[in-house]
Amino acid sequence: MSLYRRYFVPGGTFFFTVVTERRAPLFGDDRARRVLGSLMLRCFSKYPLDIIALVLLPDHLHTIWALPAGDSGYSLRWSWIKGQFTREWLRLGGREQPRWIAYS
Repeated sequence: MSLYRRYFVPGGTFFFTVVTERRAPLFGDDRARRVLGSLMLRCFSKYPLDIIALVLLPDHLHTIWALPAGDSGYSLRWSWIKGQFTREWLRLGGREQPRWIAYS
């Protein structure tokens, strides 16, 4: 198991890299890009933040977010975006990637 350290700094600025399952090139598909953009806008209207930078590549994205003063809830935002993206992607006929099972 990986030992991740998460820093919850209210009003902090954070860099994220999010990779698709098995590095599937989902974001090479225009539908996936539109879904992601739409969901990010919806999420950030509910849970505001400033997007300092965002780079979208076929199998991952990089972004820098600045949260509002007193807010450290970046994980809430990512959870919402990822869950909604999966639901919408499957509704549009997209496929889930097989999951890796790691054995020690």
